[in-house]
Amino acid sequence: MHRRIHRFIQGAIPLALVGAVLAAPQPASAAITDLVGWATQNGGTTGGGSAATTTVTSASALTTAVGSTSAAVIRVSGTISCSGMLRVRSNKTIIGNAGAAIVGCGLNINGDRNVIIRNLTFRNWNDDAINVQESATNIWVDHNSFSNGYDGAVDIKRGSDFITVSWNRVFSHDKSMLLGHSDSNASQDVGHLRVTYHHNWFDASTQRHPRVRFGNPVHVYNNYYNNNSGYGVASTEGAGVLVEANSFENVDDPFHLGEGSSDAGTLVARNNLLVNSGSGQTGGSVASIPYSYTADAAANVKSIVTANAGAGRISV
Repeated sequence: MHRRIHRFIQGAIPLALVGAVLAAPQPASAAITDLVGWATQNGGTTGGGSAATTTVTSASALTTAVGSTSAAVIRVSGTISCSGMLRVRSNKTIIGNAGAAIVGCGLNINGDRNVIIRNLTFRNWNDDAINVQESATNIWVDHNSFSNGYDGAVDIKRGSDFITVSWNRVFSHDKSMLLGHSDSNASQDVGHLRVTYHHNWFDASTQRHPRVRFGNPVHVYNNYYNNNSGYGVASTEGAGVLVEANSFENVDDPFHLGEGSSDAGTLVARNNLLVNSGSGQTGGSVASIPYSYTADAAANVKSIVTANAGAGRISV
């Protein structure tokens, strides 16, 4: 299929400026370690806070630590091989030391709250890498890398709410980020599933960046999409998605309404950069964003995100 060639920014930035602003890497408008977005609401997200720190190096130790009902800061060291899904209870900060990886399994936040997951590499999981479900709230998934898994890298569903997914890299993977698992789950999901996705690098991953049902507003801003063979963002089942100041490169279908058998949601797109990409599909209105944030210019997103997204890019 012949690819349509576009090189423009949606919104107010003149076409003549695009080449100039693409030339030099730019610093992010906010510190890359800051928590921004929906996880700042509903009392905020602090994870284990100042609780005692424990370092884990085995699957059994990790299972015990994340499953404790006490607040904790858990540092993962080395490569932990495991299978299935490990239950993560409330008030946890799970941080990877340099080079830390979880291979073969995933983390399941099931009805709990106030969890932070940062600086980890997930590979070859046999279900989801991170699954957030059953009205889990105040979750921050930040600076992780995901590749070669079975199902979702970060799936959020069943009434979960107040979540930020930031500065992650997804590569060599198909189904990236699902928001809302079923068209028939409106009774649990409407009024919830409010998530911010910002500064993530969807690096030749295929689809679901994210695929959204019901949540409104869902905020997708300052992400870098490159060579995504399926699609970027899909808004379905009455969801309201703001797609703002993202950079799409070599993406035929950057964003659209409806997906598969799911009915359309609404989608507002503004100030996105589309390079060698389709023009996208929009429609309807989206609820207002309640938190403060500063979006980077779309023309700077590629350099900012590729320099800073994924595990190993921060010192924590």
